[in-house]
Amino acid sequence: MAVFEQVDFAEHEQVLFCHDASVGLHGIIAIHSTVLGPAAGGCRMYPYESSTEALKDVLRLSKGMSYKNALAGLPLGGGKSVIIADPNSDNKDELLKAFSRHVQGLAGKYWTAIDVGVGPKDADILAENCDYIFARASQYPEGFNPSLFTALGGFTGIRATAKHVWNRDHLSGLKVSVQGLGATGRELCRQLFEAGAELYVSDINKEATDYAVDNYGATQLPVDQIHAAEVDLFAPCAMGGIINDETISDIKAKAICGLANNQLVSEKHGVELKKRGITYVPDYVVNAGGMMGAGTRIFSKPTMEDSRNRVLGLYDTIIELLSLAEKEDRPTSEVADKMAKGLLMKTI
Repeated sequence: MAVFEQVDFAEHEQVLFCHDASVGLHGIIAIHSTVLGPAAGGCRMYPYESSTEALKDVLRLSKGMSYKNALAGLPLGGGKSVIIADPNSDNKDELLKAFSRHVQGLAGKYWTAIDVGVGPKDADILAENCDYIFARASQYPEGFNPSLFTALGGFTGIRATAKHVWNRDHLSGLKVSVQGLGATGRELCRQLFEAGAELYVSDINKEATDYAVDNYGATQLPVDQIHAAEVDLFAPCAMGGIINDETISDIKAKAICGLANNQLVSEKHGVELKKRGITYVPDYVVNAGGMMGAGTRIFSKPTMEDSRNRVLGLYDTIIELLSLAEKEDRPTSEVADKMAKGLLMKTI
C-alpha cells in the first residue's frame, strides 16, 4: 500500500502496521496529531474486505478524532486503530491481547478504547497487557456502558438542532429516522422516545429493530430506504459513508444529526447539503460525547455527574457552530473543520 499517497493520509504523524503471526493479528494504529496531548481514539474490530479498506478507514477515523477532541476542548490528540477480524471470532481475546502489546510499545503516545466490535469488557482484556486503555467496564458501575455517553451527546445534539432549525425547546412529535441500532443507536432511540419523538428505524439485525418497534413504538424501514424517510431529522448511527452521490438526492429530512463516523464521503457532500437547505451537524462534533464522558479518565478522575455535565455542554457548542455557519453562509462541515484546524495549529 502506498500510504503516503493515500488521499486520507492528511499529514498523519505516524501509522503503524501491527502483526503477530502466532494469533493471526493484522492491525493498524493511526496517530493523526499529538499537538494538544496524547492521541486518543477507540479500537475497531471489523472484517474489512482488504487491508487497503482498513487503512482508509483508520486514517479517516483518526483525523476525525483530532478534530473531535479539539472541538470538545479536551487536552488530547487524535488517533484510531483497527483490527482486521470478525469480532465474533473464537480467538478474539488472543487478538486483543496481542494488539494491546503494540499499543503498550507506544508508551502513552496513543490511548485506545471501545469502538465497533470492541466493548467495555474487551477493553479490560486490552488492559491486561497495556497501561493506556480507557472506557473499560471495570471503571464504571456494573451494567453501565460508557458508550452511553456517546448516545447522550447524540440526544443533546438533536435537541440543539431542533432549537436552531425549528426554534423548538422540546422534541415531542419530531419525526426522527435512526439508522443503526447498536448500543448507541438503541440508547438514542430510548431517549428520543421518552422525549416524545416519533421514531423510524433500520438495522441489519432484526432483533434490534424488533426491540425498537416493541419498546419505543418505532416504525421499521428497509435498510436501503432509511435515509430517504419522510422525517424531520435523520440520525445516522451505523457505519460511515451514508451521505454520498447516490443517497444525497433522496434525503428529505431538513436536518441530519447522528452518531456515525465519517457520514460524508467527501467534502463536496457538505456543500451539497447546504445547497439543498439541509442542516448538517458534523459527525465528529455530535459524537464527541463518548470522549467527553470517558476520555477524561486519561487525564483526570471525574465523577459520573462530572462526565454527564461535560457531555451536556455539547448543546452550546452545536448551537454556536450552527449559528456561525448560518451567519457566514457556509457549510457547517467547512466551519467545523476550520475551527478544529485552528485549535490544532502549533503555537511558536
